[in-house]
Amino acid sequence: MSNQKKRNFQIEAFKHRVVVDPKYADKTWKILEHAIHEIYNHNASGLSFEELYRNAYNMVLHKFGEKLYNGLVATMTSHLREISKSIEAAQGDSFLEELNRKWNDHNKALQMIRDILMYMDRTYIPSAHKTPVHELGLNLWRDNIIHSSKIQTRLQNTLLELVHRERTGEVIDRGLMRNIVKMLMDLGPSVYQEDFEKPFLEVSAEFYRGESQKFIECCDCGDYLKKAEKRLNEEIERVTHYLDSKSEVKITNVVEKEMIANHMLRLVHMENSGLVNMLLDDKYEDLGRMYNLFRRVPNGLSTIREVMTSHLRETGKQLVTDPERLKDPVEFVQRLLDEKDKYDSIISNAFNNDKTFQNALNSSFEYFINLNARSPEFISLFVDDKLRKGLKGVSEEDVEIILDKVMMLFRYLQEKDVFEKYYKQHLAKRLLSGKTVSDDAERSLIVKLKTECGYQFTSKLEGMFTDMKTSQDTMQGFYASQPELGDGPTLVVQVLTTGSWPTQPGVTCNLPAEMSALCEKFRSYYLGTHTGRRLSWQTNMGTADIKATFGKGQKHELNVSTYQMCVLMLFNNADRLSYKEIEQATEIPTADLKRCLQSMACVKGKNVLRKEPMSKDIGEEDAFFVNDKFTSKFYKVKIGTVVAQKESEPEKLETRQRVEEDRKPQIEAAIVRIMKSRRVLDHNNIITEVTKQLQSRFLANPTEIKKRIESLIERDFLERDSVDRKLYRYLA
Repeated sequence: MSNQKKRNFQIEAFKHRVVVDPKYADKTWKILEHAIHEIYNHNASGLSFEELYRNAYNMVLHKFGEKLYNGLVATMTSHLREISKSIEAAQGDSFLEELNRKWNDHNKALQMIRDILMYMDRTYIPSAHKTPVHELGLNLWRDNIIHSSKIQTRLQNTLLELVHRERTGEVIDRGLMRNIVKMLMDLGPSVYQEDFEKPFLEVSAEFYRGESQKFIECCDCGDYLKKAEKRLNEEIERVTHYLDSKSEVKITNVVEKEMIANHMLRLVHMENSGLVNMLLDDKYEDLGRMYNLFRRVPNGLSTIREVMTSHLRETGKQLVTDPERLKDPVEFVQRLLDEKDKYDSIISNAFNNDKTFQNALNSSFEYFINLNARSPEFISLFVDDKLRKGLKGVSEEDVEIILDKVMMLFRYLQEKDVFEKYYKQHLAKRLLSGKTVSDDAERSLIVKLKTECGYQFTSKLEGMFTDMKTSQDTMQGFYASQPELGDGPTLVVQVLTTGSWPTQPGVTCNLPAEMSALCEKFRSYYLGTHTGRRLSWQTNMGTADIKATFGKGQKHELNVSTYQMCVLMLFNNADRLSYKEIEQATEIPTADLKRCLQSMACVKGKNVLRKEPMSKDIGEEDAFFVNDKFTSKFYKVKIGTVVAQKESEPEKLETRQRVEEDRKPQIEAAIVRIMKSRRVLDHNNIITEVTKQLQSRFLANPTEIKKRIESLIERDFLERDSVDRKLYRYLA
């Protein structure tokens, strides 16, 4: 078997040539053409699709694809021309209905034709670079129906007319509109855009231009915004019902431009109803609507923000500079807090908590609160009022809320060190007179200040509390060591560390003999238990409780200041005393003595003394007597001192000078810190750096910084560059 020859097989071409009937193509096309006519005439039920498919298949197979394709184009075109005539003939509302019906028919016919010619679609069309059957059908519909001279303009006008009717309140057939618009979209984006969208946007712009003009002449701002919002929502709804979703941005832009952007300034400044009136009347709904509409247009929110800021600055400026409103510091600060609450509420409820509006609010408050140099003092007086026991019916939670609000105002202050000065004075008075709501509230505020400004800011304030606690322990020790003092007057001493408390000038005052002796015993005890300390009495800060008997045996316990006690005790040995005699005996400073006498002789209900001649002011020629007719329904009577709540001008000047003096070492320390790290720096940069470093406490004055630099040069901390005189060097 292995010896047998291998045979080679070869398949040869079929020798017999198939002869195709020369009329095959025409005959087959006639069958297919007839089928297409039948499909368009709704008689497709009698057709054999399998047979038709095979015929089309064979035509392509026998290289008659071009004949088949061209025949299809010619047949569809002739049918569409007939359809075009029937659509043109439709009158009134039936025009769109006819168009829609014929479009649906065409789509069904196209589907069937595509199924029959599927083989041509897959093989001949890609190789011959022809348009696929379905797309061809759409293009022929576009060219013969939609772009026919008698239909194109009529269709456009009909659609725009329907939109206009809907805008003016009529009900239209939205389903039909949706079908027609979808037809345009199916024919390609350019057809939808050119034949409908573009003219639609132009007509809409014209419509809203006219409408906005009409509305703005007859409506107030709030009503106009309602109408604009309604129109905007209607257009968005229209898009969802029967337009291309991509049209939403375009049509809303038209409404926004014509109804909002073009009238923006007129709306915000509209007399009696614009933005300022909305702010004044707390019209949250209108403000929210304005915010939501204006945010849609360029520069919309910045326009609202600028108008709000300028209004706020103007009202704030009036608030802090009106002499009438400056008479009551507590009322002054309360107005500021009310204004802040009002705008916080507007930004939260109407402006979507917009950070840019919050920043504008903060910068406005910072601007006008610092226009009044007394703002730090007034804020401290407000705190003083809230933390005193005189505040009735306020829970600790409410006090905490008030303190948080005060801290908010405190952050706006540029001169925080001035606030600190006043706060320290007021805190000292509260602690020494025991008139504080609670130590917890006091400490809470100090913690807040510490968080805001650092340990250095509050270390002395905390020292004041420490002194109060230490003093209690000292007094217990004093009385434990002096049991014989139980029957006499009771002395309570607060020992204050000089550095922690507001500095007071050493004021002399002659205490009554029995008190003077008791004070000496305490001095001996204290200096005996503490080494290296000195005591100086601050009689101007003390209080006393004394028992007094008036005419007809009327007895009262009087709560008075130390100065008042010194004056009243003189009347134990005299019935009548002149001003000069009182002054000589007590040696109380003139201003304090006059206030002290005024509060005991001129205040109705507290007049334990009488004076001659009777008048509201104290003169140096006046004489004083005990008022035997004094009565009060209370056994304990508190006699306050007539004292100005705010500082007098000289006191204000003195506080200012003390603040300026305290600033000098802080400025110098900042300069040295900066120069130590930078070594060489020019004048302008030093000014900038120092201002930046100190801004959390106060706004440094460039002139003062220059003086401090000169002082540091004199003391050899810095030197000027020998060539460039504006350049400074640090000397180690």
